Amino acid sequence: MNKLKLFLGLSAWSLLMAVSCNRDDITFDNPSQLLRFSKDTVFCDTVYNQVRSETYAVKIYNNEDKDVLNPKITLAKGNSSLYRINVDGKAGTDFTNVPLRKKDSMYIFVEIAPVANAPEAIAEDRITFESAAGNQHITLFSVVQDAEFFIESPTNPNVLTANTTWSNEKAKIIFGNLTLDEGKKLDIEKGTKVYFFKNAGMKISKNAELNVNGELNKEVIFRGDRSDPKYDTIPKNWNSISFDVGSKLTMNYAKIFGGTRGLEMNETNANITNSIIHTHQEYGIYAIKSEINASNLVMNNCGEADFGIFKGGTYNITHATLANYWDFNSSLPALGIYATNEYQNGATLEQGPLVLNVRNSIVYGSVENMIELKPTSGQTFNTQFTYNLLKYGTKATYATLNSIKNEDPKFQNYFTQKLNLRVKDDSPAKGKGTYIANLPTDIAGIARPSSPTIGAYH
Repeated sequence: MNKLKLFLGLSAWSLLMAVSCNRDDITFDNPSQLLRFSKDTVFCDTVYNQVRSETYAVKIYNNEDKDVLNPKITLAKGNSSLYRINVDGKAGTDFTNVPLRKKDSMYIFVEIAPVANAPEAIAEDRITFESAAGNQHITLFSVVQDAEFFIESPTNPNVLTANTTWSNEKAKIIFGNLTLDEGKKLDIEKGTKVYFFKNAGMKISKNAELNVNGELNKEVIFRGDRSDPKYDTIPKNWNSISFDVGSKLTMNYAKIFGGTRGLEMNETNANITNSIIHTHQEYGIYAIKSEINASNLVMNNCGEADFGIFKGGTYNITHATLANYWDFNSSLPALGIYATNEYQNGATLEQGPLVLNVRNSIVYGSVENMIELKPTSGQTFNTQFTYNLLKYGTKATYATLNSIKNEDPKFQNYFTQKLNLRVKDDSPAKGKGTYIANLPTDIAGIARPSSPTIGAYH
């Protein structure tokens, strides 16, 4: 038995040595052909000072029938570059004699990590390849923006304790929760971008006031911190903007997307105009006994509902487009509007009267009945639906006036990757609304005729 074990051990050792010798016998030649790249430019999208980007990958191919050594691979700006690269598993800026087997490939990983106050608005660099076959390069490109940070920590509650104005000179990046103190006011100027890290959010305290003052093509943006385009269509990258009792919101030309809830309102007074809210895990707007006037509002892609109403309140929704084509989790109802008199506040079931007026609006999407109303016995539950286009379904019991039921509005493109909820020229919503004097233009600033199109867009 011992002899057998010895024999097997020697055999294994001999095999290992043979493989090792064969590996050592590999010869690498100088390249005689240019390398092939999976891409010749790496776009790292917009990043912010002191915030590292995600990692991007480029694949390098050796098309030759021989093993080659790449004499020199370098990051052109060397140690002064804002970029970092990893070549075949090794980090650095300068690599020599990098082996690449015949018909094989390897990865180069790229990220950008701007330092504080990086001077470049446009950060550009190159990964260069030098060999006898010729010189090549891959361009690295990104936009670097200066940013102001708001970081919640055990020693910093992250509270705005005075009236504050945010300009668009610097992006605002929020870690944890940023709280606007009780009774204070925050004004956000046109073109400002507000980014939230994972699980971060903004809290508007009791009797505080948030004013979002965007303009057409200079909207105020609220989103997750990952600015890569693929994150535009992914929910739950951040929490919500929440409003406490007695708070106020005035919002014009804002875009809010990619959170768990967009606006979370508790007995809040809000006026929302010319804004787009989309791609939230639960609700675009979650309102508890609030008073909300919303016009030229566009919503889409929210798991529970675009607009969720609890414990009653008063809501006027005019010239809105509430689409919902949620496709992340089929178990969620993906409604346009959900409204009820009830609210479960911990162990207590609370109730309140409801007034809901929807005019000149589209409520349409994937499910059969896009509006779910749940009145409570003994509570006021007044609804009016006039001059709308509705996905009505067979179980709907609410009354409508001069409305179009169960006809496809024919959106230009309802997929959030190319979100365009304008309707086509042959849409049944065209010219079927009633003129409202205080809404003479649509969300894109286009004048409405005397017989306007139903929805936020003319």
